[in-house]
Amino acid sequence: MPITEPETLSPTLQLAFELLSRASVTPDDEGCQELMIERLTALGFHIEQLPFGDVKNFWAIRGHHGPVLAFAGHTDVVPSGPHTNWEFPPFEPCIDEHGMLCGRGAADMKGSLAAMLTAVERFVTTHPEHDGRIAFLITSDEEGPAIDGTSAVVEHLRERNERLDYCIVGEPSSTSRLGDMIKNGRRGSLGGVLHIKGIQGHVAYPHLARNPIHQAMPALDALVNEHWDAGNDFFPATSFQISNFRAGTGATNVIPGEVEVVFNFRYSTEVTHEMLRSRTESILDQHGLEYHIDWTLNGEPFLTSEGELVDAAIRGVEAVTGERPALSTSGGTSDGRFIATLGAQVVELGPLNDTIHKVNERVRASDLDELSRIYEATLQALLTDDEVSV
Repeated sequence: MPITEPETLSPTLQLAFELLSRASVTPDDEGCQELMIERLTALGFHIEQLPFGDVKNFWAIRGHHGPVLAFAGHTDVVPSGPHTNWEFPPFEPCIDEHGMLCGRGAADMKGSLAAMLTAVERFVTTHPEHDGRIAFLITSDEEGPAIDGTSAVVEHLRERNERLDYCIVGEPSSTSRLGDMIKNGRRGSLGGVLHIKGIQGHVAYPHLARNPIHQAMPALDALVNEHWDAGNDFFPATSFQISNFRAGTGATNVIPGEVEVVFNFRYSTEVTHEMLRSRTESILDQHGLEYHIDWTLNGEPFLTSEGELVDAAIRGVEAVTGERPALSTSGGTSDGRFIATLGAQVVELGPLNDTIHKVNERVRASDLDELSRIYEATLQALLTDDEVSV
């Protein structure tokens, strides 16, 4: 029988149950942050609630001097879709007969939030006078536009010169087993919507029209086959991908007057977004197109080379799992891209990512207890002189 009552479970799983039972579909928080704030206040954290627009955020910090280690995450989740498609109701968490904690947000990322908080509770209890400071940066706008969430909080912190040295983002970074991968950077993301202008006309009279589809094809082929860079030791080569192509009136006998092409660059530190924009426009100019592009910079690339935080996170994983994690910059963007602009060392470390955003999202329940121990061991490695042991 599935476990639906968490009273006999570990503190981490009890908190995960409480968070998962709240249908906090972005940008709604549904009381998740109040739950966390109550427990952080009891530990002596100074709480600063920072709502922007319809988004709830908070910054919490404990300690008076020394380097700041922040845990960052989000309480919002993606929509569940029809509940009838789920084996269990998405906002009624349970642990199934295979030991899997099921519910929307189990992996992305309420499980990590529970693990972070209980790790800090144990650490502060055993090290009340720890070195440095511990902080939390939590938002309800990561799965949505991500305008009024972490990016807005970061700008608020920047304006008052808030110090932030290290940050652990609880995104699900593991691939095959807990802790097998730490993300120590992310590629940049640059999006564009290309509008190519033609002249609408009848397909029987092409000499009286200008077909923007025909004009677009050679230019797009050149963009697709362009060698943007070769990547480096930390990042793969920059990728250009077309995600949408729109043209036509729906009629079979009309040459369209315009083409719209939606594309995206995932780029390495070998190029800048300005370089990509310039080279894209140069290629399009060579093909004599009448066009304009609406550009969107979603995030600059960032990289945390091996150093204090990476070393501490590796030691934390090794202390709990006995295995050394790999370092990677693969995957999409995260809120780490905003936090890195403060000059902080940033890593992403969380549970397995194989069910995120899917129907029947789940994570092994025992993994969350181990993840909490990994976070605690990382705290030990960074903020104490003790031998790492949990």
